[in-house]
Amino acid sequence: MNEAIPVLRAVDSGTAKLLPDVDRERAWLLTVDGAPQSYVDLDEPTHLEFEYVRRLAHVVDRVGDEGAPLTVLHLGGGACTLPRYVAATRPGSTQSVVEADTGLLALVTELLPIPDGTGITVHGADARHWLEAAQDRSVDVLVGDVFGGSRVPAHLTSVEYARECARVLRTDGVYAANLADGVPFGFLRSQLATFATAFGELALIAEPSVLRGRRFGNAVLVASHTEIDTAALARRTAADAFPARVEHGASLRRFIGDASPVRDSGAVPSPRPPDGAFSVG
Repeated sequence: MNEAIPVLRAVDSGTAKLLPDVDRERAWLLTVDGAPQSYVDLDEPTHLEFEYVRRLAHVVDRVGDEGAPLTVLHLGGGACTLPRYVAATRPGSTQSVVEADTGLLALVTELLPIPDGTGITVHGADARHWLEAAQDRSVDVLVGDVFGGSRVPAHLTSVEYARECARVLRTDGVYAANLADGVPFGFLRSQLATFATAFGELALIAEPSVLRGRRFGNAVLVASHTEIDTAALARRTAADAFPARVEHGASLRRFIGDASPVRDSGAVPSPRPPDGAFSVG
């Protein structure tokens, strides 16, 4: 790993590629079948390159007291960018990362190892199965960032899944999920309606260009049993290098419109991104 050369390897979900960042000595971009999965700077774990990861981090930053340790469950691992960030900004945190692609896990463990003493434990397992086995009220933050290729698997989009998330979170805990959609936002609207069946508070973070339907892109769904500090979250996301908007309350209800919750029996994966929407190289 001393030489900054690309690494190509077959993993369970396709072909993984690690590409060095020529501007940062030990920073790497991980792609699977050309779709960006993670960006990690091994020397600076608080450097977050992807916009959606920065937004997930903004959500985590607002949980509990600033800098206090958290118990975090990450569904979807990739190169563990967000877990490394939390370990650096919340020393003493206990984090579990669940990643179904064991080949990808092996690649990350070998070439992008997580330092000892970070409190991060990585598990090769299906996210829904792991969640269903988790204890009630056992985590402060639950992060959903599972993509099979470039789509969220169907079994992680349903009312039954949302209820499991609600069960595992502590009363003042927060769920944050990375989703992707474009007009007419059938998937995103149905996800909000689905999570409204299990949580009393919802918010959505996305770039204005995505919300206006100008392009297909990421959006972060935030759900909690207790009030979300949307004003503070809006200030953070608006001041970011990649500004975003926080929708909540009446505006979010208008966005959801007449969308219906999704049950396991009718669940489908998130929409396939248009060609070139997320691809690299």
